Amino acid sequence: MTPPQRREFFARLQAANPHPTTELQYASPFELLVAVILSAQATDKSVNKATARLFPVANTPAQMLALGEDALRAHVQTIGLYRNKAANILKTCRLLLERHDGEVPRTRAALEALPGVGRKTANVILNTAFGEPVIAVDTHIFRVANRTGLAPGRDVLAVERELERVVPDEYRQDAHHWLILHGRYVCTARRPQCPACVVRDLCACPDKTGDA
Repeated sequence: MTPPQRREFFARLQAANPHPTTELQYASPFELLVAVILSAQATDKSVNKATARLFPVANTPAQMLALGEDALRAHVQTIGLYRNKAANILKTCRLLLERHDGEVPRTRAALEALPGVGRKTANVILNTAFGEPVIAVDTHIFRVANRTGLAPGRDVLAVERELERVVPDEYRQDAHHWLILHGRYVCTARRPQCPACVVRDLCACPDKTGDA
């Protein structure tokens, strides 16, 4: 994809969705952090159902620790890998209180030092909670970037680096949300909705659905 095509690609996504955001429901950086940890290999819908019960009871590190592991597990047991996730959330809460005065840190290094937080989760927090123009590459974004030719790469880090290089500055802040939503609802893994795609003519994929 050429630079003019990339600019047009994002201009169309912006026109279709001027103010994209995460589908996870949260009211603070800490709530977002917990939701993103829970969202690994789970749907945002399932996480939102669990946190709708959890956050009214505990939505700070101190409250989460006071809740305890058994009660936390009970709130999130409908989510895959909930035992490990609950343990990591409580370990993270302890570190937030011990090292960061109970606040979610604003640097990648400090975020990645928290249990259950990898590069993708750190990027989500930096972008969505703190307004940093970084791009968290998940399976949806990896697929869209490679399938369309927007930013091909062999692994998620390579795609992230390429997106950092090629996404026009004016679209960098919202690129993560546009790409994940496009991958989730249009450029799906199976049976992509090519006839409804606003960037269909810019896409390099040779096997578009609906083609003769």
